[in-house]
Amino acid sequence: MDKKIGFLSFGHWQPNAPPVWNGSLRRSVPGSQVRTGRDALLQSVELAVAAEELGVDGAFVRVHHFARQLASPFPLLAAMAVRTSRIEIGTGVIDMRYENPLYMAEEAAAADLLSDGRLQLGISRGSPETALRGAEAFGYVPPEGSSDADLARDKTALFLAAVGGQPVVDADPRMTGGTRARLAVQPQSPGLAERIWWGSGTRATAEWTARQGMNLMSSTLLVEDTGVPFDELQAEQIARYRAAWTEAGWAREPRISVSRSVLPIVSDEDRAYFGSERSSEDQVGILEGVRARFGKSYVGEPDLLAEELAKDAAVQEADTLLITVPNMLGVDYNARLLENITTHVASAIGWVHPERRAG
Repeated sequence: MDKKIGFLSFGHWQPNAPPVWNGSLRRSVPGSQVRTGRDALLQSVELAVAAEELGVDGAFVRVHHFARQLASPFPLLAAMAVRTSRIEIGTGVIDMRYENPLYMAEEAAAADLLSDGRLQLGISRGSPETALRGAEAFGYVPPEGSSDADLARDKTALFLAAVGGQPVVDADPRMTGGTRARLAVQPQSPGLAERIWWGSGTRATAEWTARQGMNLMSSTLLVEDTGVPFDELQAEQIARYRAAWTEAGWAREPRISVSRSVLPIVSDEDRAYFGSERSSEDQVGILEGVRARFGKSYVGEPDLLAEELAKDAAVQEADTLLITVPNMLGVDYNARLLENITTHVASAIGWVHPERRAG
């Protein structure tokens, strides 16, 4: 399978204040280009258009609630769809605790149909957030004796059934001429069920993901630590996922993505923003009471980054690399960043411009 490269935007905006690059880097830089929610939405669409012109394979957005970040992905994905023709559009990830699975299945199918089958939908149990019991504020409370993770997985099972075309509700005989049947949600988008990804933070959840028949989306952190470098731990996660996929007997080849912060220094502007960054080592910390390992950021001269990424075990194992972008620096800056990556770095991991790919 061809190696693919996409961008992943958190869609931050901040009025009248310097931006915070909140991927793996946490650094204030002056001159935010994204001051409002409207800015964040419109610039996400414009960056998808620019990325497609550069040959980038995917435009992905992160979803957070109760924060100045992108929150309602489907209108945005639909807008991306109608402004582009080739690039994959997707999420990384949607927190299923907040979702109505059947309504989400309708929205996902509509966005996929508008994109002509380009939707790659990343979903998950979700991550730490600013809101206290935010999903409960949306009206979703785990049943007694179950956890947030159980709630997310139960909703995911219903969502997968719905996008797969399974009947999910009884018909009303008064409206069907006396016919009793079960109904599926509409519209349906053929093939969408094979383009659902699960954001996995452990080796065990990666194996669960494989058993569900979902693609694997692995992030810049794992909620476990065995003492080995992050890329090796993530490569082991991928290997376990593939083994579980084979054992489950799925016929198709799964997709696997990893995310990285990659910031080539090729100009004085790059140097001013990120030249002092030294996040060249993994970080270990406590996340929700669990020891977690965070992947390092790749910052430096392009030839050095190419060499380092070529040695990244998980990047080599995945078919898709998602580049987390500092969206608050604006469309022009991020388009140049993506151009520098595709021009100077991407070939080291086996990426080929779509126009030069075989077949």
